[in-house]
Amino acid sequence: MRLNHFSSPSSFYPLAGRLQPWFALAALVLAAAGLWLGFFVAPTDAQQGQGYRIIFVHVPASWLSMFIYLAMAFWAAVGLVFNIRLASMMASALAPTGALFAALSLWTGALWGKPMWGTWWVWDARLTSELVLLFLYLGFLALQSAIDEPRRADKAGAILAIVGVVNVPIIYFSVQWWSTLHQGASVSMTRSPSMAQTMLWAMLLMALAFWLYSVAVALARVRSIILERERHTEWVQHHAVA
Repeated sequence: MRLNHFSSPSSFYPLAGRLQPWFALAALVLAAAGLWLGFFVAPTDAQQGQGYRIIFVHVPASWLSMFIYLAMAFWAAVGLVFNIRLASMMASALAPTGALFAALSLWTGALWGKPMWGTWWVWDARLTSELVLLFLYLGFLALQSAIDEPRRADKAGAILAIVGVVNVPIIYFSVQWWSTLHQGASVSMTRSPSMAQTMLWAMLLMALAFWLYSVAVALARVRSIILERERHTEWVQHHAVA
């Protein structure tokens, strides 16, 4: 079967329905394992005490907020350049989950920052650029909601998403480019992790759980978008009757 067969909303809809429960179940299992490791098995940090455990939610949420934005911008660009309706729908489906993780990153960061820095918020380069990311997500959602015609909304949202990609490397490299209160990366592709193995595994399990959750929710949401946008087509009407 050709891969481009599933670029059709009518073909992708049943596939998404079959895959979505498996991604959701895997996300639930891995999240339970990650939280158990992070909150009950991982050792107490010598400097930050028990309060450091918020990182097992904060760090994966921050990673996913950036990764989902790149995925959203990719699908938006594919939809814009190749005029593939399903790609634009995927971008729309990813945006709310990306906004959720950006908000979760900022909220858990504030919970961590209060005992460590003595304040809920500072205009730190990392925090400020993450806040900009949340505004980009919200701007994408608001722009699409403000335009009634889906094709025009997709094009406008795609332009905003593509332009906003420049903010992602700013978030990632902000602790290297500027002097900030935010600590550097504990996990890097170029050096050994600066944390205990149990902490690392808990963080990676949570990151994978968040990613699987994002896929599950995006698949469920894109099915709703397909039904909404294709409601006048014969296959959707037949599905509704069935």
